[in-house]
Amino acid sequence: MRSVFFLTLLACQLCATTGQAGPWLRDKGTSFVSSSFSATYFYDLTQSTYIEYGLREKLTLGFDLNTAQSRFGLQSGSATAFLRFPLGDPTEWGRWAYDLGAGASWTDAFISPHVRAGLSWGRGFTLGARNGWLTVDATAQWEFGVSQEVIKLDATAGFDFTEATTGMAQIFITYTEGETYANFAPSIVLSPRFSKYRVQLGSEVPFDAPENTALTLSLWREF
Repeated sequence: MRSVFFLTLLACQLCATTGQAGPWLRDKGTSFVSSSFSATYFYDLTQSTYIEYGLREKLTLGFDLNTAQSRFGLQSGSATAFLRFPLGDPTEWGRWAYDLGAGASWTDAFISPHVRAGLSWGRGFTLGARNGWLTVDATAQWEFGVSQEVIKLDATAGFDFTEATTGMAQIFITYTEGETYANFAPSIVLSPRFSKYRVQLGSEVPFDAPENTALTLSLWREF
């Protein structure tokens, strides 16, 4: 039971979209919401909802929900509420933030509480007349129900090709139970002028199992 739980939990976490994470806190009273869906050729399905709200100038409240259904019909997921704080003042080398969270993970009827701690670095840059950014996010999550930890390192590079088109390249690395898993996730983000939503289209490719590549669709909204 433990191995089945952990494999499905890991699959859910690997397919989660994390392009919106980073050290930039939300302005007080503003929000960011994204909803994502992914599917593989073998009908492994995942869905995620990510929310940030600027509670104070130096405090952002967040919620991260992920659900997954494997090709065998097994359902799993995780939900985490977290607080993000700035770490020092921004410099020309970038800015830092840390977050602390707690929640639960599940596989069918089995539920495991967890706690999570994260550290983020990010820096914006300009190339010609266009802007871009780099972020690195590291998290450690402890699953009490299975006495196990999951360590993740995510790196993102983004660049605005036009006012309405942004390219992103991400690498997701996960370490657990003595094994390391890595995914490459290229995507494009469209910002149509007639809509308040941004649309992310992309894929997520496991380095060691490209046949399990997932196609992803996300909607982003700031308000």
